[in-house]
Amino acid sequence: MSTPDTHTGIAIVIITYNRPGDALELAQNISRLQQVTTLCSEVIFVNNKSTVSYSALEAFIEQNPQIPFRYFITDENLGVSRGRNFAIQQSTAPYLVFLDDDALFRNLDALQFIPQIFTQSVSTNTQHVGIISFKVYYHSTGELQQTAFAHKQFERRKTWHHFETAYFVGCAHAIHRNVFDKTGYYPVNFFYGMEEYDLSYRAIDAGFKIVYDDRVVIEHKESPQGRLPNKDKLRGMWMNKSKVAFKFLPLIYFFSTAFMWSFEYLRKSGYHFPGWLKGWAEIFRIPSTEKRTPINKNGLSYLKKVEARLWY
Repeated sequence: MSTPDTHTGIAIVIITYNRPGDALELAQNISRLQQVTTLCSEVIFVNNKSTVSYSALEAFIEQNPQIPFRYFITDENLGVSRGRNFAIQQSTAPYLVFLDDDALFRNLDALQFIPQIFTQSVSTNTQHVGIISFKVYYHSTGELQQTAFAHKQFERRKTWHHFETAYFVGCAHAIHRNVFDKTGYYPVNFFYGMEEYDLSYRAIDAGFKIVYDDRVVIEHKESPQGRLPNKDKLRGMWMNKSKVAFKFLPLIYFFSTAFMWSFEYLRKSGYHFPGWLKGWAEIFRIPSTEKRTPINKNGLSYLKKVEARLWY
């Protein structure tokens, strides 16, 4: 496979596990992107020790040496965050695009817009764009995916073309390498979910902006009914959102997040009270297990400016 060219700009990163058909379709989709061989220096597939064959993907990569594919098979299932961290360390490109393996680019001219979004100035201050969240539609229905929209004010903002926001969506986003240089990589100590919030707040504290932009359009094969997590994963989401609030926000938001997410857990778990009690026991341990690194005043001002939802 090809080696990376440090003089070009974009790396596309895909972490895949036991979805060889989706991964192959995404590789084929990437190969059809306009200017892919000039704008993209790396297309990194990390096979997370899958238990099914990826021979079709591997053959496609071998048959298309003009595309800068790089293919890795890990010794263990690293999960999404550790897998992405592994890929970042293999890459040299300044712009890293992260897609779920069940996603596809809808607009084949998408690559040309990514450097433009990173370098354009949206406001009069000196903040630089550090993270971009893309526009995401359901592949099956063509409807805009609300759960992959980078703001809680969906109805108000869904027709907006570009805006600054407080977080990015994991299934389709891009991050400037400078963010990782200043903040470190994706967090790997979360049980399930919310790692995007952790990295978002660290980026904001470091002085970066996060933007949503609809010039890059993605189709996501997730069902419109969503992926219903089990009770343990639901509790993990409650814990992790509470940890993020405790680490980065004024303490009032930690209390409100823990309280309001406890009701979300009850509702979605079918009022599973043993898990609810176990969750509260874990919540009470957060102040002794997590270190507070509150966002600075500029970061808090940014969160208020972009109308971030901080209470839960």
